[in-house]
Formats: sequence, C-alpha cells, structure tokens
Amino acid sequence: MPTPVELDVLSIDDVVAVARAGAQVEVPSPVMARIEATREVIERLADSPDPAYGVSTGFGALATVAIPTERRATLQVSLIRSHAAGSGPAVPADVTRAMMLLRARTMATGRTGVRPHLVTTITDMLNAGVTPQVCEYGSLGCSGDLAPLAHVALVAMGEGHVLTDDGTGPAAEALAAAGIEPIVLAEKEGLALINGTDGMTGMLCLAIADLRDLLRVADITAAMSVEALLGTDRVFAADLQALRPHPGQASSAANLRRLLADSGIMASHRHDKTHIVQDAYSLRCSPQVAGAARDALDFATQVAERELVSAIDNPVVTIDGRVESNGNFHGAPIAQVLDFLAISTADVASISERRTDRMLDRTRSHGLPPFLAHEVGVDSGYMIAQYTSAGIVSELKRLAVPASVDSIPSSAMQEDHVSMGWHSGRALMRAVDGLRRVLAIEWLTAARALDLRAPLTPAPATAAAVEVLRTRVAGPGPDRIVTDEISAAYDLLVNGALLTAVTEVVGELD
Repeated sequence: MPTPVELDVLSIDDVVAVARAGAQVEVPSPVMARIEATREVIERLADSPDPAYGVSTGFGALATVAIPTERRATLQVSLIRSHAAGSGPAVPADVTRAMMLLRARTMATGRTGVRPHLVTTITDMLNAGVTPQVCEYGSLGCSGDLAPLAHVALVAMGEGHVLTDDGTGPAAEALAAAGIEPIVLAEKEGLALINGTDGMTGMLCLAIADLRDLLRVADITAAMSVEALLGTDRVFAADLQALRPHPGQASSAANLRRLLADSGIMASHRHDKTHIVQDAYSLRCSPQVAGAARDALDFATQVAERELVSAIDNPVVTIDGRVESNGNFHGAPIAQVLDFLAISTADVASISERRTDRMLDRTRSHGLPPFLAHEVGVDSGYMIAQYTSAGIVSELKRLAVPASVDSIPSSAMQEDHVSMGWHSGRALMRAVDGLRRVLAIEWLTAARALDLRAPLTPAPATAAAVEVLRTRVAGPGPDRIVTDEISAAYDLLVNGALLTAVTEVVGELD
C-alpha cells in the first residue's frame, strides 16, 4: 500500500499516488482548524443583509438576484443539480480521483469558507474508492470545471451515479456501503465544491507523470533504431550538444550516449570509410526533438506546481477576513501548457514513426529485409504495424490543435471569455496514450531489426530492452497476429518493465 498523503501541500507524485495507486488521504489537525476559522466569516455573511456573491445572491449572470435567508441553503443544492449537466462517456477513474483530491485540497486551504465536513466527506470517498461518474463533456474551463465538479458534488450529496466494476451504480448505495453520510449543503458550499480548475489540473499532473517516463522510453527506442539502422553516435557527443545549450536536448543526448555505450553494432562500422556520412534527421535530430519536449515538460511542471499551492474559488475568504470576488478560476495558465504538451507529444511520436518506417524500407535500412519479413513475399512482417503508427500520429496532429485559442461565451455573456482547458486536458490524455502506442511499435520493430543484425551485438542497455520484450513477444519468424504483439509491448510500457530492465543496466536515465 502506498504511503498516505496528507491533505496540505501536495506534489505531482502525491496526486498520482491517490489517483492511480489508491493512496489514503489524511487531513491533519492544523488543516481542520484553518477550515473552521474561515467558515465563521461565511456564517456571519449569511446572516447579513448585505449582498455577497454566492452566499446571498444567484450565480453568473444571476449575480444581481438577492436570495432570502431561508432559501440560501436551497440555493446551493439547486446550484449542484443544475450544474451537473455533463454528457458523454465517463472520464477515466484516475482523472476523477485527481480532481476530487485537488478540490479537497483547495477547500483545505481555508480560503473557500466551507465546513470541515465537506473536506472529510471528499477524502472519505477517495479512501473508500467511491468514484463519481463524471462525463466527458460539460466544462469550458472557466468559472472552474463546473459540470465535472458538480457531478462529484452530486455524489457527495448522495445523488447521481458512481463508477462500479459493472459500469455505474446509485451514489446513495455506494455511500451507504462505505459508511459515509451524504453532505447537507450550507451557504457558499455548493459554489466552493465546483468553482475550481481541478479537472484540468488533475489531467496535467497525470500527463506530466506519464510523459516523464515516456520521454525516457523515446530515448531507448531511438537508441535501438540508431543501432538497427547502422547509424552513428558521434552526433550525440557532449561537446556538439553544448553548442546549443538547451537542457532537455543535453539530457536526451546524454541518455543516448549511455544507451549506446559498448555496442558491437556501432563498433562494426565506426571507422568504415564507405559508411554513410550523415544519418537521416529522425536519427540525428532525436535529442533536439525529445529535448524540446523535455523543456516543455519542465515548464508544464512549474505551472502544475504553482496550481498545487493555489486556492481556486470565487469568492474567496482572504487571510484578513474579507470575502472577495476574483478571476483565479480562469483556466488559461493550465490550458495553454496542456496544449503545449500535446504539440510536443505529437512531435515525439512523429519522429518515432519515421524511424519505424525507415527500418521497414529495404532501400533505407542498410541491408535489413523488406518490412523485416521472414519469407519475403509470403510474409509481410511489420508492414501494417507502421500503418497503425502512422494513423495514430495523424490523429495526434489533430489533437495538437490548441483548444485554448478558442472561446465560446456563456452565461448570458457574463462569462464571455473561457479557456477550454478541460478539452485541452482530454486531448492531451488521449495524445499521451497514442505516443505510448507509437513507441511500442518502434520498440517491436527495432528489437526485431537488432535480432536480424546478428552476429553483431547491440549495446548492453538496448540488449536488455530486446530481452524484456522477448518475455512476451517472440523473435523474428513467420507472420503472427501483430495486434497481439503491439498489445504486449504496450502493456510492458504501461507497467514500466522496459524502463526497469534498461535502468538496471545503465542506472536512472535523465
């Protein structure tokens, strides 16, 4: 069982641990005290005749409508029911769990004015594995991820649906089975449950964690392809990389040097005067492309870390006790880096697919059989695997079109500029999965190509990459069902087997 996570200052790894590994969430006593202190401010406002947005007024374009005291709790319930307007299939459970954790964390800052009971109910749901059904469509990424968070709040109230092993089930039954009392909302609390950027931030954290590993995998598959295509490692020399001092490029090139060290294949042609003078861009420029993606990932990580210490709500209770409206719920900072990462993801996948195609083309592969087929003409080898890779890359290019440059006004023009960050996040999550599949296909292809270079031997690191693949996928031979081999390689990327096998030889990669 992973180490419990305290609901205070969170890291990206904390979010991943709760969202995917089921880490338990604990609420420290000082956090509870902080929440109680600011709740007193809201309760004073609830009894005041002066209008306060979200406490004694309507929402959005209805902010000028005063709500009588006796109707203010009903206002919060109506808010959740009306805003639970999502549509489409459910988002993955890890996205919803990340969103729940981040909303609880913002409420735990004491800046939202909720009662402690709201925070502990959400964390109890997380700890019991009660995961609301959140629909794919509904958020514009401004005023928070309203509809997705409303579906979470609805379940906390004992309404709506949760995800189950068989599909979905009633929220009331799930809460009862977990021994969790449904929330009865008071003033301001419905608004505090939904007015945050937690969905898009959760997706950003999950994507960052995935891309950290996938960019290392991209260096491994690139090294294998360089070997398989009888390329040169001279271009990865540290002094050449230092001429253009981008940190991500330097890290990727350093990885390639380590991965290709002591390669018998590289040594076989290192001093051959008849060998090709320059490799194709997809080999030679791999550190530049993967490095640019690393630099984008570093920037995205900075943005995510800032969001993880932010209090996103409207209005907020300030440290000195004021209740102020603000625009911090706008998703632009997150939406733009989500889009940026989708561009980088598409580019890394694109250069990987080009290497795969080169290994299958006998006019460019330096002696490998066409499509790496066993009996050329009878067998097609990995011909159609490249089609699959190319199709995925084409889709990734479409997913890389930024959603954050779009805006459709809503709420009778009160919310006249929105970020569309939720859609940026959904696109990135799909793109990350596509990159994993493209790299799995390059891994399959390069491993077979390296086997076909025998008796020349690959580097110890790339040999380990071939060896771990061979635990699930057989070596060269007559045609087999290729989809099964792609699925096996994909699974080995998901469970981290490739990275583990390689790092056991060369240590942790940059």
